[in-house]
Amino acid sequence: MKPRSVLVTGGAGFVGSSVAIDLKRRDPGCRVVALDNLRRRGSELNLPRLREAGVDFIHGDVRSPEDLRSLEAAELLVECSAEPSVLAGFDSSPSYVLQTNLVGTLHLLEYCRAHGTGMLFLSTSRVYPIHALSALRFFEAATRFELREDQAVVGASANGIAEDFPLGGARSIYGATKLASEMFIEEYAYAHGLQAVINRCGILAGPWQMGKVDQGVVVLWAARHFFGGPLSYVGYGGSGKQVRDVLHVHDLCDLLRLQISLFETLRGRTFTVGGGRDNAVSLLELTSLCRRFSGREIPITAVTERRPADIPVFVTDHARVTAETGWTPKRSVETVVSDVFVWIRANEHALAPALAG
Repeated sequence: MKPRSVLVTGGAGFVGSSVAIDLKRRDPGCRVVALDNLRRRGSELNLPRLREAGVDFIHGDVRSPEDLRSLEAAELLVECSAEPSVLAGFDSSPSYVLQTNLVGTLHLLEYCRAHGTGMLFLSTSRVYPIHALSALRFFEAATRFELREDQAVVGASANGIAEDFPLGGARSIYGATKLASEMFIEEYAYAHGLQAVINRCGILAGPWQMGKVDQGVVVLWAARHFFGGPLSYVGYGGSGKQVRDVLHVHDLCDLLRLQISLFETLRGRTFTVGGGRDNAVSLLELTSLCRRFSGREIPITAVTERRPADIPVFVTDHARVTAETGWTPKRSVETVVSDVFVWIRANEHALAPALAG
C-alpha cells in the first residue's frame, strides 16, 4: 500500500504528531492530515512542528460525528487519539475516557466504512488483565524484578507477554475501552470489509511527550530531574524495582511505515508492540539514567501501597511482528532518555509550563 492521503487522529499529541511528521517526511507527495482537539496541555506546541513539516492540521474531535463528516476521504487512517491514563475512571468519572477511546473509535469506524478507508489502530498492552499479569512468576534481582521462564499461562515467558495471553478479567477502564475498540474493529471487518491492523503498544517515549504521573513515565522522570519536583516509587515496598519495556517513538514510526507497505498482507492481524526484553527498565534503573544525564539527584519517596492498576513486571514479546515484518527496535532505553534530555534542554522555557513539577 502506498496511500496518497493519510488521516492521523490525535495528530497533535505525542505519538500522533511524531507519526504524521514521519509519514510526510518519508513521502512528501502524500497528503497527511492531523486531527486533534488540543485538550492535552502541551499539544499546542506541536502545531508549529506539523506546519513546518507540511502536515495539514484540523482542529476537531473524534467524539463529534459532525467533525468527522466534514473531513475529506483519506485512503488510510492512523488512529492515535486516546485518553491514555490507566488511572482514568478510578477516582473520577470515566465519561471522557469512554467517549474518546470507545465512542470515538465507533465514529472513526463509520468514517472508514463510508470512505473505504484502511485503519492502523494503536491499542495498548493494557488490554491484558491486571490479576493475570500480577500473578506471573518473577524473581527479585538487585535493581529490578525479572520474569521467570516457567510461566503457568500461555502467552507468557521470560521474553514477556505475547498476543495469545488470556484476556479474561478486569484490566482498567482505559484498557477495557481499547479492547472493546479492537472487538468492534473485528466486527466492522466481518460486516463491512474493513481492512485494519491492530498494534497493542507498550510504553512509548521520546521527545515531545508531555509526561504526567499517570502516563509517560520516562519523560516524567526526566522532567522532574531537570526542573525539580516530587517523585515516588509506588507499591512493591517502595523499592522502585517494577519493570516496563520502553519503545522509542521513532521505532514505532519505523514499524508503522513497514506495516503500511505490507498492509495487504498484514490486514486482520493483531500485534504486541514494544521495546522488548532488551529495552526493559525498572524505575530504579531509570532513576540512575536520569541522574547521569541530568547531573542531578532528587529525593524520591517510597510509597508501599499499590495503585489499582499496578503490576510488578510487563515486558512486550514482539516476536510475532518481528517475524512478519522484519522490524525490531533499534534505539535503546539509554538513547530514549538521552533524546528526551536533549529535547528538554533545547526547549526549556516552552516546556516548563507543561513539564515542571
